[in-house]
Amino acid sequence: MKIKVQDLMISSNVKFGTSGARGRALDMTDLVCYVYAKGFLHYLESTGELKKSGTEVAIAGDYRPSTDRIIEAVRRATADMGYLPVNCGKIPSPAVALYGIVNQIPSIMVTGSHIPADRNGIKFNKPTGEILKEDEVGIREQLVRVDDNLFTEDASFTFPPVEEFAPLSTARDRYIARYLDLFPDNCLSGRRIGIYQHSAVGRDILLDIIKGLGAEAVALGRSETFVPVDTEAIRPEDLELAIKWAETGSFDAIISTDGDGDRPLIFDERGRWLRGDVAGILCARYLSADSVSVPVSCNSAVEKTGYFKSVSRTRIGSPFVIESMIDASKGGAKVVVGYEANGGFLTNSDIPLFGKRLRALPTRDAVIVHLSIILLAAREGKKISELATSLPKRYTASDRLMNFPQEKSNSIMALFNTGDETEDKSRATEIFGNLCGSCCSIDRTDGLRMTFDSDEVIHLRASGNAPEFRCYNESVTEERVVTLNAASMEILKALKISSEN
Repeated sequence: MKIKVQDLMISSNVKFGTSGARGRALDMTDLVCYVYAKGFLHYLESTGELKKSGTEVAIAGDYRPSTDRIIEAVRRATADMGYLPVNCGKIPSPAVALYGIVNQIPSIMVTGSHIPADRNGIKFNKPTGEILKEDEVGIREQLVRVDDNLFTEDASFTFPPVEEFAPLSTARDRYIARYLDLFPDNCLSGRRIGIYQHSAVGRDILLDIIKGLGAEAVALGRSETFVPVDTEAIRPEDLELAIKWAETGSFDAIISTDGDGDRPLIFDERGRWLRGDVAGILCARYLSADSVSVPVSCNSAVEKTGYFKSVSRTRIGSPFVIESMIDASKGGAKVVVGYEANGGFLTNSDIPLFGKRLRALPTRDAVIVHLSIILLAAREGKKISELATSLPKRYTASDRLMNFPQEKSNSIMALFNTGDETEDKSRATEIFGNLCGSCCSIDRTDGLRMTFDSDEVIHLRASGNAPEFRCYNESVTEERVVTLNAASMEILKALKISSEN
């Protein structure tokens, strides 16, 4: 039989989000994952980026309960098309992407990143880096042949694996060497760094890198069950843990990542969390970037610092940031970087450091953020908390409504999309005016970003890869933005309830 990927997306409810295909693990059956993987490889054949049988395809995954099963479906799809699947093991998304870029081969990462353990996903990388939105369109159009005898009625494989798929350490070792070979020996000497390991796939790799550069590295909070750490909406228990560790551990910083190791999490010496768009500014500054691409949801301090020659705003999602970085490189920028509100940091240039060059990695990478901020603090003789407070006084906060169906998101967004801008601003003032004053502008680059005459921001957006509704806020003090975010969330909950009646 033949299955079109687009049709499978509809029937299975496993769809492309901002970071690959995602869905409930139960919906990501062997058949669904097999067709997705084949569709990706068919697409690369159609574009000429995959030309001959026997080419390697790198495969890796995170620590979710469903990951090993999905890896097997990807392996079989790869082998059935005549390519050579390479098991890179349980390593971070940027590690397998780097392995693919260096070897000019496709790579596939099985991960749901930060979303709950009952969900999972598949990230696809071309030989040049992660897929863009135009590539998603091409993958959807692929028609995949499936052997009728390969699957049972419940879409599971008919036969168990017939060969061992043993992991190799090559990609892991290369990723560690990316940093140990570049940064000076013992550049972190004298530093004490806590590493919150939880269930992050790169937890031991991060420990090896920090120790390898001379710091005292202390492992914290290791978990053998999956913990859905979201670097954009930190769980209260994680904030409490960091403060507790900081009070007893005398750390210069406490660092971590999300589940697949591509988004950084960094706390200062007090255990206070640095939001991703603040960390991104500091990292870009350390790397002496001249062009920075950021989603529309990011803190406006990036423009106000005056550090960067060019700042470009994009839709939310790494594919859009990458497209913007590509344009910046074509325009002649020399050190081109991008980051997201969730902390994901990307590089589109080979960046000069210590007489060497950090190879471009146009996908999210957490480690460069950790190292850049720690070393920036050392260079300036400051604590990490002092780096953050030296930036323009713009503070952000975000939260999300969980289990929020798409139709509910649509009904709320429709309130502010009447087609009449004056009416939309009036509606925004009516609903949020008691919090922020009159709405003076609306930006629809991605979702609905409302700016009020108080210079405060309320930005609403449905998640691209989970049943969630997000609210981002910006204000002039940390206390105020936390209060504003909490009040905005209460209004959104009330709007959700009213839409159900």
